[in-house]
Amino acid sequence: MTYSANLGLFLTLLLGIIIVPGMDMLFVLANALTGGRRAGLAATAGIMTGGAAHTIFGALGVGLIARLSPAILSALLYAGAAYMTWIGLTLLRSSITIGDVGAAKPRSLWVAFRQGAVTCLLNPKAYLFVLAVYPQFLLPHYGPIWLQALVMGLMTIAMQFAIYGGLAMAAGRGRELLVSSPRATAMISRLAGILLIGIAIATALR
Repeated sequence: MTYSANLGLFLTLLLGIIIVPGMDMLFVLANALTGGRRAGLAATAGIMTGGAAHTIFGALGVGLIARLSPAILSALLYAGAAYMTWIGLTLLRSSITIGDVGAAKPRSLWVAFRQGAVTCLLNPKAYLFVLAVYPQFLLPHYGPIWLQALVMGLMTIAMQFAIYGGLAMAAGRGRELLVSSPRATAMISRLAGILLIGIAIATALR
């Protein structure tokens, strides 16, 4: 698989993960609805900061493992593919629906940013996901790990801004989509599940 195809798979994975309605999305939406677009964008910036930190964590972990034990890295490739498949199957079986978005208290832009970053950084599932997924894409034969991680980090930040920032800019319509269309949110999760399973198979077989 070429490096461009590898990045294409990662970008598809990002879209599938970020677009699924979850706590980050609801946090942005709640801030945008109560504090306006600027508050929603501040919350988005905090989550983007957390995403960048997760990329650094993943790069350090993969770089260390690749240097100490390439055999462990190879095992992680298959373990990560299995984990991604499990997540995909879970999303396929789930019926995610979003209830009414709770009213968040109006807060300063700094507080919205800080809480977005802290919420993202303290999510243990995010670190587990990074450890499972990043070894699939940060491969030594594509070049320096730090440079690959930089590209993936920028892609992560851009995708978060596009989806969460777009939601913050159109908070009213975003709320209607998430709250009034349970079938739509369930369909999003199932499509994301199919994407994850497909990507897991592709990374395991290459």
